[in-house]
Order: sequence, then C-alpha cells, then structure tokens
Amino acid sequence: DRKREALAAGSLIQPVIKDVGEIYSRLLDHRPVIQGEIRYFVKEFEEKRGLRELRVLENLKNTIFETNEHVLLKCEQQMHDNLNEAFRRLQAASAMIHRLQEREHEERKLQADKLMAREEKRVAHWEEFMKEQQNKQAEVDEEHRKAMERLREQYSEMEKELAKYVSF
Repeated sequence: DRKREALAAGSLIQPVIKDVGEIYSRLLDHRPVIQGEIRYFVKEFEEKRGLRELRVLENLKNTIFETNEHVLLKCEQQMHDNLNEAFRRLQAASAMIHRLQEREHEERKLQADKLMAREEKRVAHWEEFMKEQQNKQAEVDEEHRKAMERLREQYSEMEKELAKYVSF
C-alpha cells in the first residue's frame, strides 16, 4: 500500500512540479529572452546597418585614396612653391638688412672719425689758447715787473728829492 500511496502521491506532485518548473523558467530564467534579443539585434545590424556601414567605409576609402593621389600632391607642390617664395623673400630681406647694417656701421665710423677729428682740433685749440694765455701772462708779468721797476725808480727818486727837502 505504501508503494501505491507513494506512486499516487508522486503522480499528484508531478503536475505541481511541472507547473513550478514552468513558472521558474518564465519568471527567473532570462537566457531564452536574452538570446532572442541578441539574435534580433545581430539580424537587424547585419541587414540594415551592414550595407550602410559598408557604403560609408567604401566612401572613406575612396576619399583617402583620392586625397593621397591628388590632393596630397597638390598640397605638397603648393607648400614647396610657397616655401621657396618665402625663402627667396627672406634671403632678399636678409641681404637688405645686411646692407643697412653696413651703411649704419660706416656712418657710425664716419661720425666717430669726425668726432675724433673735432676732439683733436679742440685739444689743439685748447693747447694754443693755453700757450697764448701763458704768453699773455708772461707779457703782463713783464709789464708788471717793468712798471714795478719804474715805480721803484720813481719812488727812489722821490725819496732822494724828499731827502733833499728833509734836511732843512
């Protein structure tokens, strides 16, 4: 009997276990849903975006190829021409600046020479002036000495004459 009861109870529990399994798989097992979503996403991406992405990549490849073949060569040639022109202008400017510096150097040298000549002339005039002053001083000193000599003689004569009158 027990076996029968166990079998009868087992047969009653089986539908419950089956229902619990279905509830579990629907509520808690998300793998089938996620796998379905992944399949849908891959399918949509491959069908809709795949061709568009291929076209975009093909356009990019063509643009890069055209840039490398044509635009890059034009840019390189233009840059080369512009750099040559800039280099030529810089050389011309450098030559002009060099000439200006040489002129300025020559002008400064000329001014320095003129200044030196003026300084030498001034020194010569000063020396001449000082000699002239010494000569004039010597003349004045000589005149003063002569005048003093005359005055001494005059005073000595006046003393002699005064001495004649003092004897009275």
